[in-house]
Parts: sequence; structure tokens; C-alpha cells
Amino acid sequence: MKGNPIFVLFCSLFLLVSFLEETGAAQVGNYGVYIVYMGAAASTNGSLRDDHVQIMASVLKRYGFSGFAARISEEEARSIAQKPGVVSVFSDPLLQLHTTRSWDFLKYQTSVKIDSKPNSDNGSSSLGSDTIIGILDTAGIRACSLNPNALEVMDWQKKLIGARFYEDTVVSNPTKLHTPRDTVGHGTHVASTAAGSTVASASYYGLAAGSAKGGSPSSRIAVYRVCASYGCRGSAILSAFDDAIADGVDVLSLSLGAPSYSRIDLKSDPIAIGAFHAVANGIIVVCSAGNDGPDSETVVNIAPWILTVAASTIDRDFQSNVVLGGDKVIKGEGINFSPLNKSPEYPLIYAKYANRSGANEDEARDCNPGSLNKDLIKGKIVLCNNVNQDYSAGDKIYEVKGLGGIGIVLIDEQSIAVATTYGAFPATVISSKDGAEVLTYINSSRNPVATILPTVAVTEYKPAPAVAYFSARGPSYDTMNILKPDIAAPGVDILAAWIANDTSETPQGKEPSLFNVISGTSMACPHVSGVAATVKSLNPTFSPSAIKSAIMTTATQTNNMKAPITVDSGSIATPYDYGAGEVTTSGPLQPGLVYETSTTDYLDYLCYLGLDISAIKAIAQTIPTDFACPKDSNADYISNINYPSIAISKFDGTASKNVSRTVTNVGGDGETIYAATVEVPSGLTVKVIPDKLKFTKNNEKLSYQVIFSSSSASTLKEDVFGSITWTNGKYIVRSSFVISSKSSGHQ
Repeated sequence: MKGNPIFVLFCSLFLLVSFLEETGAAQVGNYGVYIVYMGAAASTNGSLRDDHVQIMASVLKRYGFSGFAARISEEEARSIAQKPGVVSVFSDPLLQLHTTRSWDFLKYQTSVKIDSKPNSDNGSSSLGSDTIIGILDTAGIRACSLNPNALEVMDWQKKLIGARFYEDTVVSNPTKLHTPRDTVGHGTHVASTAAGSTVASASYYGLAAGSAKGGSPSSRIAVYRVCASYGCRGSAILSAFDDAIADGVDVLSLSLGAPSYSRIDLKSDPIAIGAFHAVANGIIVVCSAGNDGPDSETVVNIAPWILTVAASTIDRDFQSNVVLGGDKVIKGEGINFSPLNKSPEYPLIYAKYANRSGANEDEARDCNPGSLNKDLIKGKIVLCNNVNQDYSAGDKIYEVKGLGGIGIVLIDEQSIAVATTYGAFPATVISSKDGAEVLTYINSSRNPVATILPTVAVTEYKPAPAVAYFSARGPSYDTMNILKPDIAAPGVDILAAWIANDTSETPQGKEPSLFNVISGTSMACPHVSGVAATVKSLNPTFSPSAIKSAIMTTATQTNNMKAPITVDSGSIATPYDYGAGEVTTSGPLQPGLVYETSTTDYLDYLCYLGLDISAIKAIAQTIPTDFACPKDSNADYISNINYPSIAISKFDGTASKNVSRTVTNVGGDGETIYAATVEVPSGLTVKVIPDKLKFTKNNEKLSYQVIFSSSSASTLKEDVFGSITWTNGKYIVRSSFVISSKSSGHQ
């Protein structure tokens, strides 16, 4: 859409990491690959005196920002970090991948209709055709022979208009592919979820059969292979951001990020750095929130210029039930193609009763490798606990299968909500409540028997959506004054395209499937990327922050039972779980009002986090000449940047807290009046001034204040949540808020 043409270019690694070695610069031991980040491309770096640094900076000064990577020693890295013009020097990190019907489910969940095209569907042939979604992942080109069936899933000749790859020179003797083809499958799945063309008769070996399509089927795709099976190198991610800016993409989708325990600093985060420049160039950046939930403060990709996506379920369940003697049916979850008979005729044993001599009983009941007696396992279905997470379910299945077991039933309260693929081996997961019933049956029967049924897909499952147990949770570890994640989208048991040469889970006698069913915030992210592309197509003048606002303020907080969305355990979800709520597909297309977060907001945010003005000027591509950090900058001021949600920390109840927001009228109605309503939690008083916004024209901006005060003398004992909703009778614009007495991160 931007003037810069997309083109197919198969390129080698952007980082000339061997340069310093070849020139003799790296003379000291303890080498590593470091990224030397020099800020925006417009930044001045002529003051660098090191010849090698000057040469590398001039070679790699690019479209959005400048910098390079090199294999150097720690001492050299510290020396370069002191050079004028260098923003930061940090070790090249290895980030992680955050690994249909979902679109129909979202469509049915949407309550807002579009007036301008009442008969339109976001799967129409033209909607989104002028938008380009950039995918940073394992690429999105099938590693298969170009047979008609493979191309039928996604017409790559029309769909894929750009492909680049970046080889990893950090790994010792890596297997270099020299191609953007996807050999993992993750990137193909993500790309087809975001923008796959409609395909009839899609299924995973007959499961989840139906028509499959992406969120913006007419959008085009540019892929950037920055990841391999072992992870995603930060230097490749930065290079891909820079190329994508030049290529003119409209949306960037990244289903990857740092592990939550790393708590990566903004100045060392390649995704945050690259996204900053992408947004400055008019590109919305959508990222997965991470899979380290359900613990708090696990959300990643937390910069306010990123749209951060949590994962939720849809109304489809993959059930593989257990039938006990007497035909008692126990609900199970998992994807398997069990060859067992449907009648309960196979011996059933609890793993604890089959422990190997000298083995720990607790390890045996968990089916840990080396803990079971082969003679007692052979020919039986084995009931295992799944409490000990030192070994994966796959490890336990491999152990039981290797000892001659014919099936496995895992008791796991969390993973029962997510269907894992087990291939042809009969395996399923049941709840702890049902596990107790199965154990009672085993203990009360002389010859307990059972069978495991092959998986069936159950649709219109309720309640849905629910926040997935693995989805990373807020608040942000960096500051509690920005609410993260921003939004939730389907990320559980998602059917999408897959590489056609993957035989790892192929049932005997079958050809590899062109589709796969997998889960993760990786799957949630491209759902939102597809929506963002459609919003951009219908509203080409919307900025990245306006698109983000449109998606957040039109989210839903109710499930298909017209009740509040819950987490997997059944408790009501909060904004720490799902941000603004579950994304809708038509609401964001006409949001009524938008919160536009300006460049100054982001610059202020950097000030409030403690960055000095010289570092900020080096990072930012454009900066007002008179910009200066506000006096007495601290993290409390972050609450006042013009974000679509509100978060306030260190609220002790002794003094009120005031925040301001500015909204832009994009509803197209010209003169209109919006009135505010507030959902107020117990213990809090919330006042909106003014409580009516009177717009006289389109694109007019009006501001309001929100005053939060305690309704009692006592301090808040827990974080509280509420919302502020503006409506003119036609549009509903909702902003979540969270108030906490705690502090974290920089505070």
C-alpha cells in the first residue's frame, strides 16, 4: 500500500559476523556475537573512531535503523558501547516460537454490525486485497514438491509476494538451508491463519472438516525466515524488521518472543527495538504474549507500541473418551487415531501399581522413564498422573509404548483444555475428578478393563471462549502502568496449513496432512494480524495506534453462554488474562472513536522508564526539535500516555489519581454526542470529566479526565478492575482499567 514495491529476494544473513575476525579485530578470548545498535537510520555515527565499527556501520545502515552484529570479546563489546552514537551493545539473544472454525466462531461472537457494507463478509474476494502482512517466523513456504494439492491450500503464486531468509552464524556448524522454505511448519500455520485463501474440505485426517480460511483472505504475504527449529536469533529479527520497513508491508506479525524469565530490557529487546521503528513508519506490529502462563507477570512483548495477544479457546473440542467396563464413559481430550476396539476389553492398570523394583512410587504413578515394570505394563492401558513436569507427556507415552503398553490415560487438570496430537497411539487426558473415578473403578474391580476411543471433533462446545491455561498473564514485569496483554484471540486447537513432508504424526497408511492442529499464543497472534489487515484496508488513513485502539475498544468480554469470559479453571477472567477482551471481527472496522498514541507518548514512555535524552534521540527516527523529557520523570506518569486502556499502580487510597485521555471521532457521523458509563469495582470511586463529549465534525479530537479515589479509608487489598465506556447509541467504545496498590519493575 505504501509506494515501496514488495519483491522476492532470497538473501543471505544481514549480519557480517565474521568481519572483525577476518580483520583481526577480535583478539581477546571469550568471544560471542553481539548486536551493536545505533538507533535510527538518520542518527549520526560519524563520530565513531574505530575503523572497523565505521565500516560496519556504513555497510549496514539501513532503512529504519542502523547497527551491526559481530563476533567479538566481552572487552571489545564494552569498549564499543562507550563510542559516541552507539545506543546499546547486547548479546545476540535466542528467542522462542510461541507455539478454520476459529474465524466463524469470532464472527458469531461479534455483536457490532457494519453499516457501510451490511452484506459484506471479511472473507470476501476484495476486502484486504491492498494490504500486505509481513510474517517473521520459520517462513511460510511449504517444504514440499510443488504438487497441485499443496498449492491448493494457499495459492502461493498469488498470495506470496516476498520472501527473505537470514542464516544463523552463531550456532556451531549449523545446517544452513539457504532458502526461505519452511522446514518446521510453524510459519506456514501462522501465515495461513492470518491470510490464507478459502479452502474447501480442509481437515486434519478427517478431523475438524470444513472450509478453512485466514482472517484476511485477500491480503498478500511477505515472509521473513528468522527462526529455525531451535529458536529465533535476535540479529535476524532486527534485519527482518529493517527489510520489512523498506518492503512496504502494512502489518507485521511475530508469533515469537523472549522467555518470561529473561525479563529482557527494552534496550536489549530486538522485537521492541524493531517494532519501534516499524510503527514510526506506519506499520502496526502484532506479537504473541507468550506461553508461560498461568503465572502472573509472565507476559512478554510488553512495549506499548506493540499489540500483544493472549490465547483463548474456541467452541470446538477434540474428545478422545475412555470407556470403562460396564460401558461407563469418561470424557477425554486429545487427538489420536486409536486402532483399539470400541468395547472395553483391554486390561487397565494404575501406573503406581506397576512400579519397577526399587523405583520411587511417586515417579511410577507419573510414568516417568525408568520407573515402570515392563512385565506389568505389557498389553495394558496405563493410567498415569501428570503431576511431575520434569518429563513431558511425550516422554511418558514413549516410556509406556516402549514397555509394550497399548494405551495411556493421563490425569492432568490443565492440559485437558488443550488437545495434544498423539498420532496413532491411543492416548488421552482426563480431569483429576474423572481420574479419581477411574482409580476407584480399578481398585474395586478384579479385572479392570477399558478402551480409548479415537478422537471426534465436537462443535458448539460451551463455554467458549476461555483463556488458555498456558497464555502468559499480566501485569507487565516492566511497569504496572501499562496494561498487558492487550487483547485475546483463538489460540487453542487451531486448524491451519502445514508443511506437506511432516511424517512425525502421520497415521500408518496415510499421506502427510496438508493441515495441522496446534495451540499457543503463536496461533492467537495471526488472528489479530488478519483483523488488523482488514481494518487497514477499510481505513487506509488509520495509524498503527488507531488500528490497535479499534481492535481493543470493540472487544467482547462475554462467552457463547452470554456470561463473562472465564479462565480454564472456571474463574472469571480479568484484564491481566485477556487485556481488553476477545477480539471481534466487524467491530474494529468501524470503531466510532479511537485513542491515538503519538510519537511523543512513546518518547515520554522512554523518559519515564529512565532512558536519558541522548539514548532516546538515537533510538527515535523522528523527534520534535523541542522535545525534552518531562521534569521529575518517573514510572507513575506512564498512566497518562494516550493508551486505549488505563493502568495505575501504587494507589494507596490517601490521594486521588488523575489520568487524561484524548479520543478522535472516526465514526463518520460528523456532529455527534458520546456519553460515558463506568463499571466501578468495590472500594473505588471513579469520576469522568466531562461525562459527555460533543463532537461537531469528523476527525475532531476531544479530551477527558478520569479521577480515581478510594471509597473507604483502607488501602486496596487486591488489584481491582473496571471499565469506561463511551457510546452515542451507534458505537460502543470500551476501555478497561486496573488499579493496584502494588508496584513492580522500574517502580
